[in-house]
Amino acid sequence: MIAIASDHGGYALKEHIKAYLAAKGITCEDFGTNSTESCDYPTFGQAAAQAVADGRCELGIVICTTGIGISISANKVNGIRCALCGDMLSAEMTRRHNDANMLALGAGMVGPILAERIVDAFLTTQFEGGRHQRRVSLLMDIEKD
Repeated sequence: MIAIASDHGGYALKEHIKAYLAAKGITCEDFGTNSTESCDYPTFGQAAAQAVADGRCELGIVICTTGIGISISANKVNGIRCALCGDMLSAEMTRRHNDANMLALGAGMVGPILAERIVDAFLTTQFEGGRHQRRVSLLMDIEKD
C-alpha cells in the first residue's frame, strides 16, 4: 500500500498518479487534500508520513507545487526519509543509497508523464544495503528535538 497526499497545488498530479498506480494494480491510501481549495501542506504531508512510519503503508508519495514544503513536513516525522526528486536517476539513487521511504514531487516542476517515470523508478528500485546501511543508520540516529 502506498500513502499519497498533496496540498491544493499538487491535487491534480496526485489524482493523476493515483489513477496511474491503480491501473498498474497498486493500491494507494489517500491522505488528502480532496480539492484545489487552498490548504496547508504540512497537515497532509504529516498524515501520509505517519502512515509510512507506523507501517500501515510501505512507501509514500507527497506532492505540492514545488515539492519542497511537503517534503520538509514529511521529514519531520520520525522514521521518514523523504526525497524530493525531479528526475528518474534521483528517484533511483535515493532508493538504492538512502533507502528513502517517501518520494516528494513538485507539481509545478514536473508534468504527469515525467512524474509517472519518477514514481516508477522510485517504486521499482531496491535498497542496496552494504556500505549504505551504515549511512542510513547514522541518519536515523540523528535525534529530533
